Amino acid sequence: MTWERPIESRYLDPLEVIWLATARRLGLTVRRDPAIFSRTDGTGMLWLGPRDDLDADDCVAQMLFHEIAHWITNGVASGQVADWGFPLSDQDDPREYACLRVQAALADRHGLRGMLGPTGQYRQYFDRIPVDALAPMDDPPHTLDEGVILVLATDALRRAGAAPFAGPVDHALTATAALRDVVADFLPAYATEIPDDPLPSLWSR
Repeated sequence: MTWERPIESRYLDPLEVIWLATARRLGLTVRRDPAIFSRTDGTGMLWLGPRDDLDADDCVAQMLFHEIAHWITNGVASGQVADWGFPLSDQDDPREYACLRVQAALADRHGLRGMLGPTGQYRQYFDRIPVDALAPMDDPPHTLDEGVILVLATDALRRAGAAPFAGPVDHALTATAALRDVVADFLPAYATEIPDDPLPSLWSR
């Protein structure tokens, strides 16, 4: 009656394993901080807010993919600068929107754009990116210079094809797509534990 079962392992979501390992392969150490949404300090530390702060369609994989896309867009050296060198007060920085184009283009190679989109206010722009992630929008936000954004995104995608990003990021996206394909076989029989849940699984995106 006094025996307690020893806890000898920790369950981890498979998608988190893939992307946390990818962050580590790229030299990033991920930690949680309830006072932070996302932050880097230029030494390889990447802080994210707690899981409980995420929206229902957000996940650690999506957040890490977005941060890596920032790093790619801002250049390898930006990994040694706090917050990838962004002035966080400038919401119209073209590098932010170029990052979204990069994120869409890389995800598209594996059919993952719907699953690995950004969270927050920038999702509105992301959802308007054309099928060709490097094509201009018909009606872009008037505060943005789409020409500059597309040049930055094109340069960043070339960078994504080289070290240190190419191998780890492509491996993670390939593994994510493979995992999605495995889960897809089970979705028709899946029943959420949330009563009257109107939301489909993210894995179906």
